[in-house]
Amino acid sequence: MTADVRLASASTAVHTIADATVWTGARWRPHTDVLLADGVVVELRDHVAPGDGPGSAGPGVVDAAGGYLIPGFVNTHTHVQQSLCRGVGEGRPLLEWLLEVGTAMNAVTPERAYIATVAAALEGLLSGTTTLVEHMWPHPSAEVHDAVLAGLDAVGVRAVLGRGVADRADPSRRWGFDPRLMQPLDSVLADVDRLAAAAGPLVTLGLAVPNPRSLTVEGMRTVAGFARDRGLTVMIHLSETATDDAMCIEHAGLRAIDYLAEGDLIGERLLAVHGVELDAHARAVLAGAGAAVSWNPVSNCRLGSGVAPVVQLLADGVAVGIGVDGAGSNDRQDMLETIRMGAYTQRAQARRADLFDAATMLGIACDGAGRALGFPVGPAAGGVCSGRLADLTLLRFDRDFACLPVSDPGATLLTCGTPRIIDTVLVGGEIVVADGRSTRIDTAALAAALQAV
Repeated sequence: MTADVRLASASTAVHTIADATVWTGARWRPHTDVLLADGVVVELRDHVAPGDGPGSAGPGVVDAAGGYLIPGFVNTHTHVQQSLCRGVGEGRPLLEWLLEVGTAMNAVTPERAYIATVAAALEGLLSGTTTLVEHMWPHPSAEVHDAVLAGLDAVGVRAVLGRGVADRADPSRRWGFDPRLMQPLDSVLADVDRLAAAAGPLVTLGLAVPNPRSLTVEGMRTVAGFARDRGLTVMIHLSETATDDAMCIEHAGLRAIDYLAEGDLIGERLLAVHGVELDAHARAVLAGAGAAVSWNPVSNCRLGSGVAPVVQLLADGVAVGIGVDGAGSNDRQDMLETIRMGAYTQRAQARRADLFDAATMLGIACDGAGRALGFPVGPAAGGVCSGRLADLTLLRFDRDFACLPVSDPGATLLTCGTPRIIDTVLVGGEIVVADGRSTRIDTAALAAALQAV
């Protein structure tokens, strides 16, 4: 595959997180034990001191005294292979940027795909991201896809792996996709089934459509039927700029949202990415179908695309999650930075400081697009509760003096949080980050491998 970046040590299974201050979705609950079993949270109880009860001390217990426990973040959109494209196309408008990134994507090999996946997934994990939604570009190589699966497994992150799909080619990218990366639609769908069978327990498959312009109506109907039959998420870049509407009107006589409806692609398992140009009609169509939007504030600012109408989306009943996008357009895979910038850009646009507080942002970042991704959403969005997957992050604000003193943990997390405060991360009840470091990846070897690339 490539240079070995895995550590020999294995993840540690946990059954109790002891004496944490836990965000429940409504309040911070101090001195709380969180009990885990089979990768799920089974109970929150008042702290039991060591020796006072079962599971209060010993192996499998995380001493969380002085720490703050939140659910892991769900990064609803990224392109892991772009971790080898940092800074590419800086200052270029979207379509020019896409052509530059496309050149890099044509140069991908299984070795490059593996090391890029490890780098992007680990960077996200170290900022509290326990689930990433990977939007792969179409690519004909089975080995490249296998390398991405191997990289995700190495890091220990949960993922929805969107296998790229397109059936209309256009070198300009204006009414189609890069023909160098195309393959027949039936071959793509067969490979989705192959990958689903090969994926480990933390990875589920989805279908990743580059944009409405890259599928014919017949192709959309085929993709939609395939996804429905298997209960898969379909993710698609939609209305990041005005180009989607302009091209769909020119070539199909329909706006982008209506073109997707013509292809039967809009439903409750659709994740529409970006949505900067979604107007009232488009928002109503998405809301009526139960679809979700992945909001990518840093990427949209970096590329000059604009600010997504998140206030209006939520008011219209559209589910909203948040994503960092790939490292070609958000050169950090830092969810804490993305959450903060998302809140601030919405406040600036609305000229209101009382919008998008920590509770709102945690709800969006942990559960906002859960239904579209096929994840269970509990009674308290963004909170730790019984029945939630044991994908959890323990924060210690004293790891970063710039977060101190703490008067309101939520406010500190939103306004000051950096990856330095990430102490322990669990995925499926197993420790994958301890004391701010990966338990699985040798970061010095990873850095050397990235420099070699």
